[in-house]
Formats: sequence, structure tokens, C-alpha cells
Amino acid sequence: MTRRFRRLSRDSAPHLLDCLLNLGRCLIQTRIARVMAWWWGIEMGQRSAFYGLPLFRRLPGSRIQVGDNCQFRSSRWSNLVGVNRPCIISTLRETAALDIGKDCGFSGTIIGCASRISIGDRVMCGANVTITDTDWHAIDWRDRLAGRPGEAAPIVIGDDVWLGMNVTVLKGVEIGSRTVVGAGSIVTRSLPAQVIAAGQPAVVIRKLRDYENLATGANSAVQECK
Repeated sequence: MTRRFRRLSRDSAPHLLDCLLNLGRCLIQTRIARVMAWWWGIEMGQRSAFYGLPLFRRLPGSRIQVGDNCQFRSSRWSNLVGVNRPCIISTLRETAALDIGKDCGFSGTIIGCASRISIGDRVMCGANVTITDTDWHAIDWRDRLAGRPGEAAPIVIGDDVWLGMNVTVLKGVEIGSRTVVGAGSIVTRSLPAQVIAAGQPAVVIRKLRDYENLATGANSAVQECK
């Protein structure tokens, strides 16, 4: 595919300058973020890019593994849909395992893993998505008083899933490949592959048509500044 470059003019100058600034920020912040990932013992794939600095926290004995060519957008300027927080990637227990596939995109995404979270390839997370496999606090007040942690159950998100902005994915669910979850939804139970789901709690709205499956699979999580 031939890439078209814009001519410098008064009309295009603000856009081109913004692209240059964002590229410079990304280059610097990617280097810093990779050092942060190394410090926290996170297995970071090649060619991952960072727009703004994320927050990493890996508990000793746990695992965080990120595939190649992922993007993490943590600054407000990095996604015009409205990122209101940095990406926060954490493990909460020594046995936790968080695995992220290749070519994924995250904008202000929080992932909190106490058991196991598996995210496939080419998964897109819209602005301010939350994925957590634990209740964080126990339901019973006596357990909270005793300092016991909340229940945890694994999450599996298949390839080419698109989670719209402000989606929350809770413990013990599986989202099938190529499924699209509408903005603001709360996923409390598993969703099959190749469907559109939405709501609180999220339910299946309809199945994806064949041409929609092809379009979803062809989309990349990488956002370019053109």
C-alpha cells in the first residue's frame, strides 16, 4: 500500500507539527517504559510502543508477558477519544500469570491479575477499559476484617476481540475470538466467538456477519498518525 505524505501548508502545519511532537514523545517514553518493564521483571516483546508512561507492578513469583508490536497509550494526547488515566498493568498474587499476545492496543487500560489472564493476538481495548480477574476485596465483611483477599477466577480473551471504551471485564469469563463488546458494557459472564455484545451485564446482541468478521480480522491495533 502506497503511503501518502501531506504537503506542508498553513492548513497542514498544526497536524504535521503534532505528529512530529508525538513521534518524539513516543521514542523517549518507549525507552523509559522498556527500562521500567525490565526493572519490574516483565517480559516485553519487540517493537512495542508507549505513548505516555504506564504503571507496572509485578508481585515476586508472578509472571507478566507481553507479545511483540503492542501499543500502550497512557497520556491524554495519545488518543483523542479521551484517555483519562495511564495504563496500569499489575499482578496481585505470587501465582498470578498475565499473558498478552502480539499486535494488541491499550488506551488507559487497567489489567489487574490475581489468578490468570490470557489476552490473544490483535486485541483492541478502547479508552479506559478495565480487565480484572478478582473482586479485590472479599464479599463477606468478616473476611474483609480478617484481611482475606477477594475471590479470583481466570479470564480468557480470544484473538481479534474489540472491547469498546469504558468496558469492564470481570472474573471468570471467556470472550470468544472476534467478538465486539459495546462501549460501557460490564462483562460478567462468558461470550461466544464472533458476536456483538453490549449492556450491563453484557449480553449477545447479534452474530457477526461474514464480511464483518473479515473486516475485524484485517484491522490492526496500531494507530498511525497520518
